[in-house]
Amino acid sequence: MEAIIAILVIGFALVFMAVKIVPQQEAWVIENFGKFDTVTDQGGLIFLMPFMQRIAYKHSLKEQVVDVREQTAITKDNVTLRIDGVLYVKVMDAKKASYGVSDPYLAVSQLAQTTMRAEIGKMTLERTFEERDTMNANIVNVINEAAVQWGVQCMRYEIRDITPPHSVLQAMELQIAADRQKRAEILNSEGKRQSQINVAEGLK
Repeated sequence: MEAIIAILVIGFALVFMAVKIVPQQEAWVIENFGKFDTVTDQGGLIFLMPFMQRIAYKHSLKEQVVDVREQTAITKDNVTLRIDGVLYVKVMDAKKASYGVSDPYLAVSQLAQTTMRAEIGKMTLERTFEERDTMNANIVNVINEAAVQWGVQCMRYEIRDITPPHSVLQAMELQIAADRQKRAEILNSEGKRQSQINVAEGLK
């Protein structure tokens, strides 16, 4: 009786080790005796050879959101900005994502930081606010050139915040206020001029 129970326990253990269920939108990397064997990226049942094959890595095939932490960058006109962003990344090749780099998301995030600093360094302060879309596109292109080797693709990148120093913000606010005042004076002057023209036309 004990022998039968032992055989059943061993049998259940072998079945548990051999039969796995791969969730939809996941890719599992399977190794055979420690070497890469295959990638299973279709949801459903798979069968492994106990003690020979193992699941080495699991990757989600869904688009992942990766924060690019805040950092400082210096513009072409020597203004120090605080800037952060967000990446949208997707695993395209589970094998490269497993063996090409230890952490593909961290690698992409760090590359985004260095690229973002480089892009800011090419622009003046005013252009950094005007050309966000251009910067975003340039950063995506640079990331994807390197990320091919890591098995991931950057779908898009968005700069969240660009924060100049407080003194620069004050100067910008004063300039905006002066521009508004100037426009108001011009409109007021134009209104008076038009009124005088209308009066003169009426006297005729």
